[in-house]
Order: sequence, then structure tokens, then C-alpha cells
Amino acid sequence: MIYQNYKKPFTVKKPVRSFRDLDIYQKTLECSVLVVKDLVPELEKLNYSFRENMVNCAMSIPLFIGESHSMRFASFEGGVMLLEKAMAGCNKMIIYLEQMKGVYGAKLDVSLIDDLIGRYADSRTKSFHLERSWKKFKAGELSGEIKPKTGFRY
Repeated sequence: MIYQNYKKPFTVKKPVRSFRDLDIYQKTLECSVLVVKDLVPELEKLNYSFRENMVNCAMSIPLFIGESHSMRFASFEGGVMLLEKAMAGCNKMIIYLEQMKGVYGAKLDVSLIDDLIGRYADSRTKSFHLERSWKKFKAGELSGEIKPKTGFRY
């Protein structure tokens, strides 16, 4: 058996200065735009009864991510709780999309629905990884390994 070394090229990640720099925020906002722009008009024609709930859920995910990024500094547990709500929102959107696909099938763009399902599943996983990194950082901060900056430079 031949083993090949898998070497992923190193790329420097852009520093996160605000919630808008978070990949999961950007991706979930893209998804909410696709839902409102491409799915809602079709769902109005089909008189889909959960249309408003789905739009609210799609918008709540990037809202929770943005709010959790700020909240974690004042109340770490509150920030993590909001991030978990965003993860639950991703799961909800997958359920809405799968149900819609099952009810309407070929009447809708199934490839768009499958793409959105994949994006929300990926965003849920990335949110989970972000939560774990926040918890690691917090644990390191509490143990004294990471020393927060106390002074400001102007």
C-alpha cells in the first residue's frame, strides 16, 4: 500500500476584527439572501404555509452569530448560548428545506434546495468549531496561559 503525504498549503487567515469577518456569518447571510430572493417568490406562488417562519429562521441565524460574537465578552455563557441557537437555527432550516423539497419536489429548484441544505449543514459544523475555539481560548485565559492586554496604544 502506498501512502502519500497530504499537505494542505498553509494560508494565513484574515484576523477577525468584528462578527462581519466570521466566515459563518458571511455564509449564513448569503443563505438568507438566497432564500428570500430565490425561494420565497416561488413559495408564494405555491402558497407554502411556513414561508414566513422559514424567512424568520433564515434571518435569525446571522443575527445570533453577530450578537454572540459581541455578547461573549460581557457574558461568555450568554455568547455561547446564542451561538448554540444559531446552530439550532441551521438544523431548523435544513428541516424546512427538506420538508419543502418533499412536499413540492419538481415544482421547485431542487438543486438550489440541496445546495442550501449543504451550506446550512456546513455552517452548523463551523459554528460548533467556533464554539470549541472560544471555549479553548476562555480556558487558556482562565489558567493564565493567555494574558489579555491591559493597556491601549494610541
